[in-house]
Amino acid sequence: MLKIALVMRATVAEISLKNLTHNIGQIKAHLKPGVKLCIAVKADAYGHGAVPCARTVLASGADFLAVATVDEGMELRNAGIQAPILVLSLCTPSEVADVVRHTLTPLVFDEDYILLFAQAARRAGKKGFPVHLAVDTGMGRIGCFPEEASALARLITEAEQGSLSLGGMCTHFAASDSATAQDADYTKAQFERFTHAIEQVRLAGIAPGICHCANSAASLEKPEYHLDMARSGITAYGYYPDGKPRSYYAARGDSLDLRPVMTLSTQVVSVRRLKKGMSVSYGHTWTAPHDTYIGVLPVGYADGLLRRFAPFLRVAVGGKSYPVRGRICMDQCMIELGPLSATEAAALRWQRAVLFGDSASGALCDAQLLADETGTISYEVTSAITKRVPRVFDAAGIS
Repeated sequence: MLKIALVMRATVAEISLKNLTHNIGQIKAHLKPGVKLCIAVKADAYGHGAVPCARTVLASGADFLAVATVDEGMELRNAGIQAPILVLSLCTPSEVADVVRHTLTPLVFDEDYILLFAQAARRAGKKGFPVHLAVDTGMGRIGCFPEEASALARLITEAEQGSLSLGGMCTHFAASDSATAQDADYTKAQFERFTHAIEQVRLAGIAPGICHCANSAASLEKPEYHLDMARSGITAYGYYPDGKPRSYYAARGDSLDLRPVMTLSTQVVSVRRLKKGMSVSYGHTWTAPHDTYIGVLPVGYADGLLRRFAPFLRVAVGGKSYPVRGRICMDQCMIELGPLSATEAAALRWQRAVLFGDSASGALCDAQLLADETGTISYEVTSAITKRVPRVFDAAGIS
């Protein structure tokens, strides 16, 4: 049963918190005993709704949450969520005080940035405010170099009369989701650089805190990379790491079963008869080869149904497959219903139309299939579903 508002658009993103709970169980089953679990709920939980998803994953056994921006962390705190929250991206000096005020956990990696947080923590009367030291082992994005880690760890513990503490150390793998031997070697080299940095911090007499580097792919198949905590993102929302589909795990004898959490659906709001030779949508890129019926769906690229999906997307109506015809518009798209009788065509009006998602919800394809057809990743497909599409949640985990 979905919780749906009294007034609701035809187009909705149905979020299965039951599937989310299931996926967390699958992830935890792959972790070594005692390893903490951090779930990324950044970008509105990859488009699924940050607050309900955060509550659900914490109730399902996650220990940490991860966001990208300070605003995302504040949203969770304002919703009453008290779990540790990592801020994975950099914030500006004007946001530092909010990080401290809301007890978010930033990643730091250079002297200036460390001192900003130390001064903010001192002004707020904090002692031992935890930060995590990011180490760049080959991603080339943020982080200190491994040889700098021990000196920066000391600065963290000594700056501003102990206003900060080293709560943890982390790095991010650049290619652990690749199945090639070359990328596996690259990931192994990153791990070795990271563990060397950890050891140098320990040799300096400083406890490194919670050490974490395993992302979704490494969490599932590399227990030696788990360290103190694993970080999972897309797998929580029902999709396999890019480059390692379900078949990859099946070939390894792993029965990993991830279930899509989001199903995008709408309704057929109009049914129109087109004669042979009539065209559909902008640029008249599709012309009817015979007399047929067209169904109009109130969903378009302003909702996140991207224009490039048009040649590949097949929509499920009443369990049958109907292709999108013509270009996807900003607010609408069209599907070909076929050469039906007038009675059959009329019966399809107001029927539920499922665009992608969980097959148990009637979808014929998921975000991964759309991603494969259009040269992107499932993360982009779900994250692209815009705020104007209402999220409706099943009853599990909603308080």
